[in-house]
Amino acid sequence: MDASSSSRRLDLEKNMRTAAMNACTEFEVFYQPIIDVCQPGEPCCGAEALIRWNSSALGFVNPADFIPLAEYLGLINPIGEYVMRNAALRCKYWNDMGHPEYHVNVNLSVVQLLQNDIVKKVAKVLEETRIIPQNLTLEVTESLAINDMVRMKKILSEIRNLGVRVALDDFGTGYSNLHCIRDMNPSYVKMDRDFTAKAMNSNRDYELYKNIIPMVHCINVRICAEGIEEKEWLLKMKEMKVDYLQGYYFGRPCGKEQFLQQYASGINVK
Repeated sequence: MDASSSSRRLDLEKNMRTAAMNACTEFEVFYQPIIDVCQPGEPCCGAEALIRWNSSALGFVNPADFIPLAEYLGLINPIGEYVMRNAALRCKYWNDMGHPEYHVNVNLSVVQLLQNDIVKKVAKVLEETRIIPQNLTLEVTESLAINDMVRMKKILSEIRNLGVRVALDDFGTGYSNLHCIRDMNPSYVKMDRDFTAKAMNSNRDYELYKNIIPMVHCINVRICAEGIEEKEWLLKMKEMKVDYLQGYYFGRPCGKEQFLQQYASGINVK
């Protein structure tokens, strides 16, 4: 690591610690719409909550730059709790505005899942925000499961007992497989955006993608395809009977007010 990179990392670390200690006020939760392909007109049925950081000292910081560092420093715990609480509050607001079916997805990192009190923290968010538990979905990857599947199954089972749904994120990368789906027992899996793009541009990958879907459906697990960028991709996904869609074709992540204006008015996205 050269001197400039080292200095940049130190600046990020210093300012991130300060931001986390100041009630995470520099962080903002953005929302990207999730589309229900099973309903006529493909309406928006909720959103994935995504963290953004507009540092008072550094300006806008790319999530790819600060999230891995936050995980390394353990700061992802207070930041992640901030995201979960705010996302749950926002979803409760949507529900109270006449959209009881809207749900929100929140990413949980391996670092957060390793906390001994993670289930209590999720329960506390449910109690404080009064969100319907089924309208909160926690997205996890199989990373922890590779090292300790027994612990992963126990944690996820306790989270599901709260009424919260679990989604397996980034399917199609790393070690994701049907064995992992069986053991983790998610409500649905999210097909990785890169996997989706490959399937839309390669006959070989398309056949693989297409044949995974009925196998996942046969064990009563739904599928969300990420990375949808073109109408043709939407049509292909409908043919393959994917359940949910997400991607720039429907909308980029945006602030809570913009999301409310664009997607929570009962108007179909496309």
